[in-house]
Amino acid sequence: MIWRVIALVTGALAILAGALLVAHESPIVAVQTLIHGSLGSPAAIAGTLRETTPLLIAGLAVFIALRAGLFNIGVEGQLIMGAVACTFVALRIPNALGMILGLIVGMIAGALWALPAGLIKAYRNGHEVITTIMLNNVALYLTSALVSGPMKDKTSQDTATPTVDAATRMPWVYNHPPVQANCALILGVVVAIGLALWLKKTVAGYELQAVGANPTAAKFAGISTQRVTLMAMLVSGAIGGLAGAVQVLAYEGRFYSGFSPGYGFDALGVALLAGTNAFAVLPASLLFGILSKGGTALQVDGVPKGITTVVLGFLILIAAVIRYRKVNTVA
Repeated sequence: MIWRVIALVTGALAILAGALLVAHESPIVAVQTLIHGSLGSPAAIAGTLRETTPLLIAGLAVFIALRAGLFNIGVEGQLIMGAVACTFVALRIPNALGMILGLIVGMIAGALWALPAGLIKAYRNGHEVITTIMLNNVALYLTSALVSGPMKDKTSQDTATPTVDAATRMPWVYNHPPVQANCALILGVVVAIGLALWLKKTVAGYELQAVGANPTAAKFAGISTQRVTLMAMLVSGAIGGLAGAVQVLAYEGRFYSGFSPGYGFDALGVALLAGTNAFAVLPASLLFGILSKGGTALQVDGVPKGITTVVLGFLILIAAVIRYRKVNTVA
């Protein structure tokens, strides 16, 4: 089996090298550009950390659903709804109170947006992939209508809300441009640690993982699979909403049409790469952040940014094969 993994890695590297050569770019130069664009300077590192933050929190949202046996592909919509709800509150309540309430309301909005999919899955066994994809589209069009109408900044031509006051924003740990680091990343790390401890140390966390591993056995053990399924979807949605709220209060300062470049969808890859360990979401999100920021530098050099998506796809495939090999070895 180890030779198959080696062959897969070799084949993946060969395909990537071929894709870069077709794009008239040296693979060695492309790797250097990617690393320099994401880690080669303090400003590049700051940009990478900025990309990592929403991927980390959204990745945790997907991760908790996966541990319950749910494929919450609706984190993108939950993130968007959390962001717009947070913006609505933060524009009306100033200072630290507005920031705290904005984060809380963002989580509530994300959880409520996940609620229909959770109810349908728990009580009608409707597949969560279908319902959450549909809710993604509803969230996209609903928020676009809001920023084009009642929430639009009347002083601007952009389809965006007014900017949240600086006193209501999340504080910077270090803020000497171009080097910046926001406490939002620290919040993401705290959420990851809290989630890992909750899964490992609490009865609710144990029940969630038991349902994810084998819902039939969990049911015979006296666990209410319906309650756990609904709870998992609500917690996942709340964390997804938190990701959107943090993005508003830490970095963007407002909500606008096209707010998310796909953080909720990239979070699927983060969670899949992390596997069964909540702490593994940290390096997985950092890797995605490096590739996202480095991909921009590649694009400047004329290499399609989509090449980073190919890299991520191969990484997830290789990680899945290695994990499958470990499971079969244990069995």
